[in-house]
Amino acid sequence: MERDELIKRYNIDVEKLEKEQLKLAKQLKIKDKMDFSLADRFGAFFNTFIKNKIFSCVIVCNRNLEVVDRAYAFKKTDFPYLAGFRAYRELPAMMLAFNKLKEKPDVVFISGMGITHSRFGLASHFSIFADVPSIGVSNSIFGCEEKGEDIIKGGKKVGKIFTSKPGSRKMYVSPGNLISIQTSLELCRQFINLPHKLPEPMHLAGKYAREVKGELEVN
Repeated sequence: MERDELIKRYNIDVEKLEKEQLKLAKQLKIKDKMDFSLADRFGAFFNTFIKNKIFSCVIVCNRNLEVVDRAYAFKKTDFPYLAGFRAYRELPAMMLAFNKLKEKPDVVFISGMGITHSRFGLASHFSIFADVPSIGVSNSIFGCEEKGEDIIKGGKKVGKIFTSKPGSRKMYVSPGNLISIQTSLELCRQFINLPHKLPEPMHLAGKYAREVKGELEVN
């Protein structure tokens, strides 16, 4: 379905949402909330779709990559896929899953954009609502330039380009909120566990999602 048809069908006020995103973006703090060398709880999400529901899984692991908590949630989709507005589609399910956790993470890895987004990325959106530092890890960027390892938007550095192993696709790493660009990159590097391409908490979240989905299909 074309973008204009989706907007009309779901009665979406795009201009209003864009203004909301820009307003929320002004609340972002791109600096370290804590000394992340002391962090001991690392979270990650994996979101997918089952029929007309969003299925969101979240795990929390320690520095030894032992999963100490995990949760999942389903939420019926009431917002279509619309480029630039992913959070309005996925965030409700993410928050449902996150609020089930007993062990809250010190920082969360999210498959999506942070401040590389043209207005307000999924990682930033989650962090503002959950009040937890977040790191966006995406496969692509839009409206940004690549200068060496730096991602530039509007003349300002907003993230880093990172390749976990030779021959693998680039990862575009950017802070969502409450963490700096450099620390976001360093934590991504620290949690690469080859041969996995993504930071290990993200791999563990994907593994958990596959386990739950398998159990649901069996039952």
